[in-house]
Amino acid sequence: MPESFIPLTWHPWVALGVLGVMFVSFVRETYPIAVTALSGAACLLLMGILPYEAALGVLSNPGPWTIAALFMLASALVRTGTLSGLSTQVNRYVGRYPVWTLLGLVLFVVVASAFLNNTPVVVVMIPIVVQMAQVLQVSASKLLIPLSYVAILGGICTLIGTSTNLLVDSVAHAAGLAPFSLFEVTPLAVILVVFGLLYLRIAAPRLLPDRDSMTQLLSGQSAGMRYFTEVLIPSGSALIGRPPLQVALFRRDNGYVVDVIRHDNSLRRHLSGVTLAAGDRVVLKTAMVELLSFSENKDVALASAVSPRAARTVEALITPGCRMIGRRLRQLRLRRHYGIFPLALHRKNRNLHQQLDDIAIRVGDTLLLEGTESDLQRLAREQRLIDLSTPAVRPYRRRHAPIVLGALGVMVLLAGLNVAPLFVIACIMVAVVLLTRCIDAAEAFAAIDKELLILIFSMLAIGAALQQAGTIDLVVQALVPWLAGLPPFMIIWSVYLLTSILTELVSNSTVAVVVTPLAIALGTALGLDPRPLVVAVMVAASASFATPIGYQTNTLVYGPGGYQFTDFARIGIPLNLAMGLLSSALIPLFWPLSSGS
Repeated sequence: MPESFIPLTWHPWVALGVLGVMFVSFVRETYPIAVTALSGAACLLLMGILPYEAALGVLSNPGPWTIAALFMLASALVRTGTLSGLSTQVNRYVGRYPVWTLLGLVLFVVVASAFLNNTPVVVVMIPIVVQMAQVLQVSASKLLIPLSYVAILGGICTLIGTSTNLLVDSVAHAAGLAPFSLFEVTPLAVILVVFGLLYLRIAAPRLLPDRDSMTQLLSGQSAGMRYFTEVLIPSGSALIGRPPLQVALFRRDNGYVVDVIRHDNSLRRHLSGVTLAAGDRVVLKTAMVELLSFSENKDVALASAVSPRAARTVEALITPGCRMIGRRLRQLRLRRHYGIFPLALHRKNRNLHQQLDDIAIRVGDTLLLEGTESDLQRLAREQRLIDLSTPAVRPYRRRHAPIVLGALGVMVLLAGLNVAPLFVIACIMVAVVLLTRCIDAAEAFAAIDKELLILIFSMLAIGAALQQAGTIDLVVQALVPWLAGLPPFMIIWSVYLLTSILTELVSNSTVAVVVTPLAIALGTALGLDPRPLVVAVMVAASASFATPIGYQTNTLVYGPGGYQFTDFARIGIPLNLAMGLLSSALIPLFWPLSSGS
């Protein structure tokens, strides 16, 4: 790469300006977050602010590769049925021992999230929690935010519980700090977990609303069994020229029109403006008694090519591994390929009914789908959808479960004893589960969140550019006069608060990579040991409770719970503040802030 064409004295400000534009794009979601991060890194590389050698060195950082390995191990646990087997126990005991079952579920999520990436843990647990809510006769919105929060709290407990901890450790180690051990943050995290669980026990019943899911809002779960069928409008029918949505025959006993098909084209997008014509096929969901009456009505005829089939209306969650992400519903052609009709999509407190075909699918979206049991299962299997009504049914490789559990146990033991770097141990364990066919290679590699890895590597490059340009030193020089002379509690609280606010606005991985070197430089400039400040960044970047966008598990429960944005703020902001104050008081007790020299 040629030398920078920008004067050297401008580098800190230009790099800061690029970072500012990126943060605005993150908040406004102008582009996918990984695209924005990659574009920012490319811009700094092009301007010569990020040296080529520094950008290349980012790829040697073991943190992102360790995260990829942990994704594959978590996928192997799911594939062998180790996680989902819990649903059987929940169904068996929740009716008789609801309190103890709920407590056991909470402890399981905490422990599982401490040793696995908590995103797949929450993905597996969402259908189980929804099912538990139905048994307990409470709204799922009372349980899903606590599920996400408990998983976040569990992830803080170990170095491998969340990708944020691994990233902070990698950046800090690259800056010259001693690496964190697997259980170094566990004593502090256990106290935070206990406090968080007590807070949820007291606050959740009072602060969380009763929200209806899309299925309850749009289809009505108490209306009884409905059937999915098509009726033909024959020549001479009295219904010709009438709007299908106003035909009383189609609306009897809470039935409704799903679609009108004309010349093999779906008119669902403009259904309110359609008038029936001879040869139209009207797709209905209706009761059996009305279905039988169609054969006696001369204005309609059961379509000969389609037999009446029992239909289901399900909410399907778009998880990070779904193959529909980034594609528009029009491109997926679900009716033609699967015989399934998308009825609505939930995103950010909005139930979208119209112009569905133009919507690009994102992680965290919830689709309301209508179709037969077999068609829905085929769609879920091929597109990797999660049916929220019941835990996923797959041919698990249960005989291989002990191998995966053993590999995970050996990894934790060896990493805890510091026998070898975590990256080396994780790679060996991934090789073990692949060679023993606990999971197919294609499934394992597909489990890796590629967008997350691109985001992490791009932000590591941004962090390297900020260091090279002198932007970190510029910010530190501005902050030191304000923080010098403050007590340890206030210094840690300042770093924690900055990290927490930024995390609620953009990705926690992004904030961790940017703020960690700032915290290290700040501690050094103040003549203090920077390790306590790094711990504050580690906890604050993970403990994201106030918005549904700060942490991916919050995004995942947003749609299934039917939440509004303010629901997270109402229960999350007090928890954020309390966690910050408690952490700022406890961190100096475990990691004294005195000079590390």
